Amino acid sequence: MSYGTWLSPIQSALIVEKTISPIEIQVDEQGTAYWLELRPSESGRYALRSNKQQDDLLPKPFNSRTRVHEYGGGSYLVANNRIYFTNFPDQRIYQLNLQDNQTVVPLTGESKDAAQRYANMIFDSYRQQIICVHENHIDEHNVQNSIAAVSVNDSGSVKTLVDGYDFYSSPSMSPDGKYLVWICWNHPNMPWDQTELWIGELTNDSNQLLINKRKLFGKVNESILQPQWSPDGKFIYFVSDRSNWWNIYRTTSDGQNLEHIYDIKAEFGGPGWQFGTSYYGFDADQNLVAAYWTNGLAKLARINVQTKTLTPLPATEIYTDIRYVRVYKNKVYFLASSAVRPTEVVEYDFNENKTEVLCRSMDLSIDERYLSVPEMITFKTGDSIAYGIYYPPKNGDYPISSDSTELPPLLVRTHGGPTSATTSAFNLRIQYWTSRGFALLDVNYRGSTGYGREFRDSLKDNWGIYDVQDCIAGAEHLVQQKKVDRNRLTIDGGSAGGYTTLCALTMYDYFSAGASHYGVSDLELLAKDTHKFESRYLDNLIGEYPAKQNIYIERSPMTHIKSLSKPIIFFQGAEDKIVLPSQAELMVNALREKHLPVAYVLFDGEQHGFRQAPNIQKSLDGEFYFFSKIFHFNMADKVDPIPIENLPVD
Repeated sequence: MSYGTWLSPIQSALIVEKTISPIEIQVDEQGTAYWLELRPSESGRYALRSNKQQDDLLPKPFNSRTRVHEYGGGSYLVANNRIYFTNFPDQRIYQLNLQDNQTVVPLTGESKDAAQRYANMIFDSYRQQIICVHENHIDEHNVQNSIAAVSVNDSGSVKTLVDGYDFYSSPSMSPDGKYLVWICWNHPNMPWDQTELWIGELTNDSNQLLINKRKLFGKVNESILQPQWSPDGKFIYFVSDRSNWWNIYRTTSDGQNLEHIYDIKAEFGGPGWQFGTSYYGFDADQNLVAAYWTNGLAKLARINVQTKTLTPLPATEIYTDIRYVRVYKNKVYFLASSAVRPTEVVEYDFNENKTEVLCRSMDLSIDERYLSVPEMITFKTGDSIAYGIYYPPKNGDYPISSDSTELPPLLVRTHGGPTSATTSAFNLRIQYWTSRGFALLDVNYRGSTGYGREFRDSLKDNWGIYDVQDCIAGAEHLVQQKKVDRNRLTIDGGSAGGYTTLCALTMYDYFSAGASHYGVSDLELLAKDTHKFESRYLDNLIGEYPAKQNIYIERSPMTHIKSLSKPIIFFQGAEDKIVLPSQAELMVNALREKHLPVAYVLFDGEQHGFRQAPNIQKSLDGEFYFFSKIFHFNMADKVDPIPIENLPVD
């Protein structure tokens, strides 16, 4: 049977009903591991679980999710025999006593329109307070960020510890409770551009809780991540890209004696889109256990901080993507997957050199006959190179004949960010496509993370150019190798990936069709009307606005709508504050006027990214349905049709 018409057991309903997304692992003082589970089947609720209890820790409808920076992360803390968490609807901090595990009570006060938000919490047992990142939405155009102390004893009073910078993250307190370190940065920088490491002295004076604040490190074009005190309190460890690679360093509290723990051309960190990430921790001997990435593949290793030697952990080498590393004595907990192994919450025991799976993201098993095994590829683009992960079509029920002259259609996938990266982590949504007969190329274009700062910075001033060129170069690389059909090339992406998709379809005559998931079509509109965290992001990617207004206009897909001659389907969240629905609607209306095939799917109750099961299912089936109509093949699945305007009648 022709590519695209294959019947697959990987159904969209199974993907959303039988899968979860575990994130944000934490370990408490007794060694109990906790993690959040994003559940599409519960309207996108984030539930909290542990390895010591089968049931959810938070009763429904509580949803542990913060809106600080809009991307959130770091929404909960387990300490003091309690769970403290930010509840999504009202953004208040609530607490649950683990001893009775029954009553959830609010800690912080109410605020109009959830204006007071909290994230990235740590517990100060010396003063019985939570130290966290605090975001105060004074009005629509005035948002203040700080590090604050929230009392757990007197009705959750909130006091500012340090403010003045545009952004803060990663507070970490010394074991003796005397010092606090944190990360901060100012516009127009993003956390992967330039951040600073600061330190201050904590006091018991309620009028002046943090004194003698001073900068330790942070120079031009240096990104510092995850400061953390050594268990004995002698050193401050942190991740810095001062060597071009995010490597681990340490210093004393006076900022002297800076040491490079292990010099390697690999990344021990990633872009700070969300709070709550962790790339390393300390074992019982105060050595490091850390995850690092080389050429898109992750490994877990132990680093002896005295001898400066790195030893990979053999039992963890079955995984190629590792995140949220937490260490407790002789055990390490992390989130992991591989190309054919779905995401798992894993416990690794040093003494026995073995792993135990605590939670799986999928409540179903897929026969490997239906799973495409990806290939890491490198290809030339302009005077540089870019990277990709190529998935050939595969379905054991439809063997590909060596005599066949038909080549499969290709879907080029563009990741968001754009300061982010695609990985080899198991992705059932990718397998949805390949098991139906599509080839898929996941592109790490210039500007992606995981390949050093120089590669990451190469997209500066070039967004909308290099990323698009690299997607085309990757597709052409496969065309030249006769792996895909030149006449059936498609492209899709979400957010920044949606922008790349729209640029490719408006400014180049290469792809046959595309799908934009909450993608940017008007850069000026994005620069004028987006949230604080990203409001100056484009200064580095495009140029300062409005001084470079002409570039914003030139690189906006809307500007080139007259040259557009390709069908597009748009998926959009009605409550998206990052890319507003008006962005998609401008492009949709323009396509209508040109009488080009176009479809627009607006999801009520969704923000930036879809979390509700019916909407995830509809976006997946709807995109495949759209391409089936454009390329005139009959998909095997029976799905609800998406209204497509201006579709020629066969």
